[in-house]
Amino acid sequence: MKAILSGLTLIFATVLISACSAVGSTEGGAGETEIRAGKIEQITLTQMQTNHDSGVGAVLGGLGGLGIGSLIGRGTGRDVAMVAGALAGAVGGNYAEKKQYDQPKEAQQIIVRVKSGVLVSITQPINPSLGKGMNVYIEGSGNDARVVPQGS
Repeated sequence: MKAILSGLTLIFATVLISACSAVGSTEGGAGETEIRAGKIEQITLTQMQTNHDSGVGAVLGGLGGLGIGSLIGRGTGRDVAMVAGALAGAVGGNYAEKKQYDQPKEAQQIIVRVKSGVLVSITQPINPSLGKGMNVYIEGSGNDARVVPQGS
């Protein structure tokens, strides 16, 4: 019983600590966004991979495997079954999460010539209100950059 409680406490602490980590911190202050202006040169349809690696599938699978493993055997055999069940459950849960949520979705690659003359390429979900030659803003930078029409 102590082994189960220790294992569950360790898993809970790991999840709690990982949930507190800083995600997507940038150089700017809170709520600060870089906005650039330009004109759309080209729009190409493409696909983009979603990123839903939350780890929830692995954690739930691991807990389920741990629970099932605890029903098998006694003593050392039971401990081995619990560890094996937790590992197998974590792998299976992670696979199931990826299969369900990591499907490519339709997107558009937009090439914008900003005021300085530099070309910027951004891939984002399809925005039907964008067209070639349109004046736009580029909000954000890196993976968070988005192209939006001026005046919207």
